[in-house]
Amino acid sequence: MRGIGTLAAAALLALGLEGCASPVMDYSQMPRERGQTEVENDGHKPLQCVPYARAHSAIKIFGDAYTWWDKAAGKYPRETLPEPGAVMVLNNYAGADRAHVAVVRRVMSQREIRVDHANWLDDGSIYVNDPVEDVSSDNDWSVVRVYNLRTGGWGGRLYPVQGFIEPANRMPDRNDDNSAERPDLVAGGGSGTHLGATALASEINGFR
Repeated sequence: MRGIGTLAAAALLALGLEGCASPVMDYSQMPRERGQTEVENDGHKPLQCVPYARAHSAIKIFGDAYTWWDKAAGKYPRETLPEPGAVMVLNNYAGADRAHVAVVRRVMSQREIRVDHANWLDDGSIYVNDPVEDVSSDNDWSVVRVYNLRTGGWGGRLYPVQGFIEPANRMPDRNDDNSAERPDLVAGGGSGTHLGATALASEINGFR
């Protein structure tokens, strides 16, 4: 009886604390999503963010990541808010020539998106369905933080967002999930996925 009473007290305490929970979701407790897996580094040449973003989006820009925003002018719509299929450009977080590009996979809420990108941790790996959170004071996606799929926690650094480059002919719905059309995703599970570098790494344009 004493053990049952202790368990009941613990349950009541948990319910009491539920209302005080942080608005930031604990991704380690999320149900695993289907259609994805984790593949460790498979020995291929490390992949950079630019060739990956170009191969997995309709944005066909060449050159270092920090040049993408300017090169998109007049060719692709440049927006301040994310849409599925757009390329997010992080720039000037460690010098004017330091940038990163990532493909927006899904818009989860006004404050959260999921992205697919390569070489985020300077390891040449691919990260799929990686959470990114808008932490700007005006909720305008000018500053974000990125979830670290290796450590299972939010990264401590904040990154300025230059904007989102959208395909020339936009059609998908904001909440479309194109996983069925993605050849680089295979059966398995994970709220977010880290994939090993692939043979696409023949190009070295762009870097984190």
